[in-house]
Formats: sequence, C-alpha cells, structure tokens
Amino acid sequence: MQTPDETSEQPEPTGIAAQDWTTAAADPQYRAAVVDLLGALAYGELAAFERLAEDAKLAPTLADKAELAKMASAEFAHFERLRGRLAEIGEEPTAAMEPFAAALDGFHKQTAPSDWLEGLVKAYVGDSIASDFYREVAARLDSDSRGLVLGVLDDTGHASFAVEKVRAAIEAEPRVGGRLALWARRLMGEALSQAQRVVAERDALSTMLVGGVADGFDLAEVGRMFTRITEAHTKRMSALGLAS
Repeated sequence: MQTPDETSEQPEPTGIAAQDWTTAAADPQYRAAVVDLLGALAYGELAAFERLAEDAKLAPTLADKAELAKMASAEFAHFERLRGRLAEIGEEPTAAMEPFAAALDGFHKQTAPSDWLEGLVKAYVGDSIASDFYREVAARLDSDSRGLVLGVLDDTGHASFAVEKVRAAIEAEPRVGGRLALWARRLMGEALSQAQRVVAERDALSTMLVGGVADGFDLAEVGRMFTRITEAHTKRMSALGLAS
C-alpha cells in the first residue's frame, strides 16, 4: 500500500544504513533484528495472501473477484521473496516466522470484516499502517535488506482499487460512510497495538527501534515515527472519503 503524497526526500544513508548486509550482519544483534523483521514481514505477506483469497468470496462481481485473486497472487510472490532471502542468509523461514504468527492471527481474528466494503477498508487502511511501520524501519537497515523490504511493500494495486470502490459505495449510499469510518478507526487502534506488542516481545527489534543497532533511532524518534504513521492514516481516510 502506498501513502498519498509519499514523495518526501530521504536523507543520505549513514551508519548501518550505508552498509551492505555482509558488513552489517557481523553484529549478531543486528542480524537477529533483521531476521525478526523478515520473519514478521514474511508471515504478514502469507496472511495477506490468505485473507485476500478469502475476501474474494465476498466480491459482488466476477471482475472484482478476479482483481482480488490477482492481488493475492502478488502477496504470495512477496512471501516467496522473503522466504527465499531467509534461506539465503542461512535461516529457517518457518522458525523465523513462527514468533509472529499468534499476534498477526489474533489481529486478523479481531478485525474480521463483515462484508465486502469492510474488507476493502481493512486491506487499504490496516495493511497500510503496517507498511508504514516497516518503511520507517527499512530506512535504518543495511542497503541489501532495505531494498528487499521496500520491494515487498510495493503496492499490489489494492490501494487505488479500494479507494475507487469505497468512494463509489459512499456516493451511492452516504450513510455507509459513517459505519466505515468507525471501522477504520478501530483498525487503526488495533494495528498500532499489534505493532507495539510485536516489537515489545522481540528484544532485537526493540533495540533496533530505540537506537541500539539502528542508525539514528531513539525513543523520541519512535514517538515521531508513530505520529507520522497517524498522519498518513488521516490522509488515507480522506482519500476514501471518510472522516478520521
């Protein structure tokens, strides 16, 4: 998922962000943090594939069903890239993903959509919050890991598809907007809580975020990071025609 107006200039990489994987991975704590990150991302992509395939059953038309199937296929391709990278660096992919399965499954269980439109809003809003978080972390990764992470976060086409369908639904029946706005706010809260739980439970990721191994991150910056994620959420709500 892409954030509207995602065009801000990025500072020149320094520290770990200017290194390649081979150099950066000499630090075992950094290596552990990246393995955690790739494991979380890989399971997230696998879960996204499963959810999109399931949401296709709610699609009102054959064309919509086919569009979601194409997006599900793209998510699975992302999963395969991450799984392949974990194996390439000598990690067992399933073991790397396992610590994150319960939290991500719990999030999806708590935010199961009741209809087609809620499913679209969840994919656009919920997944985008996670993507924003991973992009923030990616800016502090070594060049090889950063390129992989940003590549698998590429929009699968769901963003414009969701915006088009949700705006059309609200135009046809304005009262739908209030229900979807409440749903999106719930997704925001659940997604941020889930991200914070995942990080808190993994020492290597926590250290990365507060500056132990990542270049330029400190506690104050973590607060600013979540502020930026919240601001991006507000922009997406506006794109959908919903009040934040």
